[in-house]
Amino acid sequence: MSCEQELSEMGKLVEQLQQRVEHLRVSRRVLMNLIEKIERDKATTISRLEKENKKLTLTNKKYARWLMESNYRLRQMEKQIGENELSETDNVNINL
Repeated sequence: MSCEQELSEMGKLVEQLQQRVEHLRVSRRVLMNLIEKIERDKATTISRLEKENKKLTLTNKKYARWLMESNYRLRQMEKQIGENELSETDNVNINL
């Protein structure tokens, strides 16, 4: 093989390698863009879930408070009914 042929083949090889490098650069940019988009989506999702979690926690606290207050009122009413029944029983015993 002559020097000219070797140089020509080397030149073709260099061109092929340069094209591969350029393709790799493009692929890298595409992948980096995808990673950035995924990270943005992830941050958005995390933010949305944190807000939803706070809202659910607040709703849960309000419901627990309402439940405790309702339970307290129910106990108070039961106690009052019990006291009324005792006083009615006492009144009946007194009248006999």
